[in-house]
Amino acid sequence: MATRGLVLYLLSGFSVAVLSTIIFVDKNAGDPSNNILLSSPHMSTTEKVWPKLELSWRLALATVIGFLGSACGTVGGVGGGGIFVPMLTLIVGFDTKSAAAISKCMIMGASASSVWYNLRVPHPTKEVPIIDYDLALLFQPMLMLGITIGVALSVVFPYWLITVLIIILFLGTSTRSVFKGIEMWKEETILKKEMAKQQETVVNSRGELLVDTEYEPLVPKEEKSEFQTMCFNLKWKRLLVLVLVWASFLLLQVFKNDVAVCSTWYWVLFCLQFPIALAVFGHESVKLYKEHKERVSTGNTMSICEASIAWTPMHIAFCALCGIIGGTVGGLLGSGGGFILGPLLLEIGVIPQVASATATFVMLFSSSLSVVEFYLLKRFPIPYALYLMAVSVLAGFWGQFFIRKLITILRRASLIVFILSGVIFASALTMGVIGIESSIEMIKNHEFMGFLGFCSSQ
Repeated sequence: MATRGLVLYLLSGFSVAVLSTIIFVDKNAGDPSNNILLSSPHMSTTEKVWPKLELSWRLALATVIGFLGSACGTVGGVGGGGIFVPMLTLIVGFDTKSAAAISKCMIMGASASSVWYNLRVPHPTKEVPIIDYDLALLFQPMLMLGITIGVALSVVFPYWLITVLIIILFLGTSTRSVFKGIEMWKEETILKKEMAKQQETVVNSRGELLVDTEYEPLVPKEEKSEFQTMCFNLKWKRLLVLVLVWASFLLLQVFKNDVAVCSTWYWVLFCLQFPIALAVFGHESVKLYKEHKERVSTGNTMSICEASIAWTPMHIAFCALCGIIGGTVGGLLGSGGGFILGPLLLEIGVIPQVASATATFVMLFSSSLSVVEFYLLKRFPIPYALYLMAVSVLAGFWGQFFIRKLITILRRASLIVFILSGVIFASALTMGVIGIESSIEMIKNHEFMGFLGFCSSQ
């Protein structure tokens, strides 16, 4: 089964993390004098490198790369954080931690404009919203829970481990997405040939051969305006639940920021995130499971939502695992978690247009939460973040516009899958190469490469 391969990649990456924690954790991390990492130019936890926002070739190049990365990342539903972080460190000159924080701002801007565009677009095949709210309610709580964990661990994990996670997860998901895209391309080719044959030869009710004849439907399809489509795509009750979950997580982060790290209240506030996420996820899981069981008993083969999988306890647990892992690694890397959610939605049978719209919609909540957390930690300069966010807003909108037009002309939704896999592979290439190079340099300089203590490094 294809999903088992994805599970294998996810579990192997985190198995490396767990084993490394046991082996390499620094027993004396509470003493700053023992942490050589504090003076490391590659992964400093205290030194912030914030270049000034001024017109230069570096800013121009970052603008171009940021625009293209945001356009392709939102179309594929993966965000583009794997491209933004190397760009911000190598070209602009930010330190790694600040680059990860700014990349979240860019993902949030691109996601916001993409969601705005997608709300005005109808579903390509059905009379349902293009955003699957069932899947959004299933994955959003787990992703946000994972991201808060990932952001907290971002000051603890060593650079080499993050590199290993990048290579395992990004290459695994991009490879699987390529195969999925090729499979869809072949199916689209067969479908186009069949449609071409049907258009060339048509026989009427009296057996007369008609060539190149087009018929108008007996009941013409009602064309909706953009405003009507937007109102149809917005499901206010479900959107309210998503906003309440987001607000709950946000309030917990604000309160947690005002208490001492590792104090009793810190851990109480941190642990309160779990019942909130599990309550929403559990409610949606029970709903999907009951509806699936009812349809199976009545012989109804229609899918409950856009996903074509059977909503068994095993599949629901798999979705929860992917959501938490995607969010955690997204919080560590500044990638938004879309690099797992996008391929996962395709894997469970969601068509590319809906997978892209739903993944981007979920990323808007998760990335905005990360931006608030990084802002409270004072991890990024406001002027640079606002500028690059504005670039991403424009890129997200126009990227969706051009790709949707291209899909309509070519009739190949598989283009979204290839863009998704391309962005993930480019992220694996850039961040993997940079990570390996930096890790080798740290080894040569005999720098500390283990874990820092959680409480002492906050």
